[in-house]
Amino acid sequence: MNETSRSIEAVWKIEASRVIAGLVRVVRDVGLAEEMAQDALVSALEHWPREGIPANPGAWLMATAKNRAIDELRRRKRVDSKDEDVRHVFFDRGHSRGIEEAVDDDVGDDLLRLVFIACHPVLSREARVALTLRMLGGLTTEEIARGFLVPEPTIAQRIVRAKRTLSEAFVPFELPHGEERAARLPSVLEVIYLVFNEGYSATSGDSWMRPALCEEAMRLGRVLEGLMPDESEIHGLVALMEIQGSRTRARSRGNGEPVPLLEQDRGLWDRSLITHGLAALAKAEAPGPLGPYGLQAAIAACHARAATAAETDWPRIAMLYAALAVVMPSPIVELNRAVAISMAEGPAEGLARVDALREEPALAEYHLLPAVRGDLLAKLGRTAEAKAEFERAAALTRNATESAFLRGRAAALRSPS
Repeated sequence: MNETSRSIEAVWKIEASRVIAGLVRVVRDVGLAEEMAQDALVSALEHWPREGIPANPGAWLMATAKNRAIDELRRRKRVDSKDEDVRHVFFDRGHSRGIEEAVDDDVGDDLLRLVFIACHPVLSREARVALTLRMLGGLTTEEIARGFLVPEPTIAQRIVRAKRTLSEAFVPFELPHGEERAARLPSVLEVIYLVFNEGYSATSGDSWMRPALCEEAMRLGRVLEGLMPDESEIHGLVALMEIQGSRTRARSRGNGEPVPLLEQDRGLWDRSLITHGLAALAKAEAPGPLGPYGLQAAIAACHARAATAAETDWPRIAMLYAALAVVMPSPIVELNRAVAISMAEGPAEGLARVDALREEPALAEYHLLPAVRGDLLAKLGRTAEAKAEFERAAALTRNATESAFLRGRAAALRSPS
């Protein structure tokens, strides 16, 4: 891949979700929006190597995609061929709202509108999350499948069926209000956090992190906070993302190698994000018991409040994970709880809990299970076993940087003489 192609790829990763979201508002069809956005990308690949990348590539892609969409809708006889009737492209099927009114929605954010559309109750929970990750985060079906720990064809089918279902159900392409908005909120929060997680620890590729996804997820979370200020879990999610996001600069070395949490230079943590995150956590705590996102934010806050790794309140973190396991039972939560217990009570206790999870089907291909087990075995002096676990973890991850890091940990272990 030459330099221009790499630049176009980088632009596409940044702009794709915005282009698709803007097109959805225009054409009222999720599948058509993605198709036209892809057509615009193909056009960019044809023109930009000769003409150069435009000063505003996002606007170029959007204009090209909209023109393609109008041509396609004309071809399908959805609009009159006269120029003055092109504006009818912008009307909902069966509705009288035009684009001028749609732009005046109380949020006015195409990306957020797209999230709520994709989280419509006509879709299953799994389909909502998969479709939004595809549209909003620009993730491949493979990346989404890794996030869900399910086969890639399953995700592909969900996305195709979700697009078809939205089209056949004539779903209004606008933000819901009142009880309907509240009903879709859990799926919206889940989607935003999954996008953040993909940016925080990329499931595949050469980069350890994709900061642009983290920033976009945090931005959407803040917009959602302003839209629904009385929802404590929104504050909890924003707190979680901002406190975790504060560590970005400290999470990798100059060569891109990951830096484990306890080895990070806390002087590199973004104190402004931590301050904002702790303020959001206080808002989440005000109404009463914390929900899943609030509890995870409280765990992140324990790290943020510790001046050094040695000062971390591991007993409190273990207690918070126990509470999280009640409201959000999951093998991954139990794995994280085992890590906290190992720090609070010793590696032997943590290893016993990790070993109890080895038969969990959902963790069979989850690389962090052998990675955690390798770390605990190393602490217990069981070097050969630890080495094998790190090598297994390296083979399971699809992220090249993380795989190299895990292989390095395996190589660094020396059998006792």
